[in-house]
Amino acid sequence: MKEVVEWSSKDVLEWLTEHGMQEYTDAFQNKLDGLGLLRLSREDFHRPPLSLVASDNGQQLLEKIETLKMEHHIEVHKNGHANGDLHMSSLKADSQNGIHNKTKRTGLANGYRKEMIQIIMPEQEWLPSSLEWWKTGVAFLYALCCFILTTVMISVVHERVPPKEEQPPLPDKFFDYFNRVEWAFSICEINGMILVGLWLVQWVLMEYKSIVGRRFFFIVGTLYLYRCITMYVTTLPVPGMHFSCSPKLFGDVEAQFRRIMKMIAGGGLSITGAHTMCGDYLYSGHTVMLTLTYLFIKEYSPKDWWWYHWPCWILSIVGVFCILLAHDHYTVDVVVAYYITTRLFWWYHTMANQQVLKEASKTNFLSQVWWYKLFCFLESNVQGIVPHTYHLPFSWSSISQFFGKKMKYSRLVTDT
Repeated sequence: MKEVVEWSSKDVLEWLTEHGMQEYTDAFQNKLDGLGLLRLSREDFHRPPLSLVASDNGQQLLEKIETLKMEHHIEVHKNGHANGDLHMSSLKADSQNGIHNKTKRTGLANGYRKEMIQIIMPEQEWLPSSLEWWKTGVAFLYALCCFILTTVMISVVHERVPPKEEQPPLPDKFFDYFNRVEWAFSICEINGMILVGLWLVQWVLMEYKSIVGRRFFFIVGTLYLYRCITMYVTTLPVPGMHFSCSPKLFGDVEAQFRRIMKMIAGGGLSITGAHTMCGDYLYSGHTVMLTLTYLFIKEYSPKDWWWYHWPCWILSIVGVFCILLAHDHYTVDVVVAYYITTRLFWWYHTMANQQVLKEASKTNFLSQVWWYKLFCFLESNVQGIVPHTYHLPFSWSSISQFFGKKMKYSRLVTDT
């Protein structure tokens, strides 16, 4: 297929006719070649002759040109060599002088000079912004509400779980190959607590902890909100006959409230004896935390810290494997949890690191997600990729000054 940069004015005319934009043929006066077509910009449609033709400021034509660039893997470099302003001004001047502007030729067989075009995905430079701790507080309240709602939903779903004597566990391929290991789920929760502890220490030492914190709270809150929906709409039977579920309360609101508060106080962990209810299977909350903490640890630490990343990855993988080894979740619970967690994390950070994705448009389909406005609220003043810089939350001078005052005060008390 002939490259766009090699199109003649006749080829451009045929392309315009094919796409139903014949109104531009007179404005271009058959003097616009393929290279000139690619150099058109929005500013060219704000002045004659194109401003007299385009009623939509050239929006339709520009969108067609962008599609054409993608099809031919061509990207117009926005510099002094290639911009629509220069081309259209020269086009206008040439049309007035009756001069046909042609692409400069060389001694190659086809008469054109071929150049290698390097397509570079730009990384937006980090621009320091205010920490906006109040937004982090809003994200924290959002995550807290979602966590409480999840706990309430677990209590509600627990009342609907069929007895294991009436509804035996569903067949699971992993359970067919691996027998249950009683202590495996304790290993899973210990690994989870280690990862959460490591991430907490890492977060405290970060310079831009407010920005990273609000991202973590939003993502974990949204994941638990999704979990509320999935486990409510589909109640699965217990994965194994070893489960000993708490007795059902049959509408006793006060007893349900005490059970909910007990679970919240224990962090929803079985190792603390707080989680004795059944039904919260689709999908696995333990897999969410094991996966999410590792993703945040890796994303917000230097890339060459392999000695830190690998142990965290092993803790995460072993923890997820132990969930299945304990037969406390179906395999589908773990798979769905991993899929939703990783996709939400990657989508959010892709949108946060690309300024163009923070603007709603017809071509930005990510702006159609239900949480897009909340995302824009949290990321409105964050421009660029958050740097991986760390510092102590306190200085040694402030520590020595603090203890110096305490010692001075104690001496005064002793003297009196």
